[in-house]
Amino acid sequence: MADDKSKTDGRDRSRVSGSEPYEVEYFAQKHGLSAQQARDLIAEVGNDREKLDAAAGKVNGQRGSA
Repeated sequence: MADDKSKTDGRDRSRVSGSEPYEVEYFAQKHGLSAQQARDLIAEVGNDREKLDAAAGKVNGQRGSA
């Protein structure tokens, strides 16, 4: 099922959906990663945004989020 962008109540802000290309692209750009690196991190770490931000910081040499 596609993400309904008209529902903006913030329920899924703490998650990154690996099945939504725009979320993967945003996450990748935010952290200076390729889309494939972002998908690999989501597969490895899960979809929790805080954990992904921390893991992405380790991948590109930063601490925490970008």
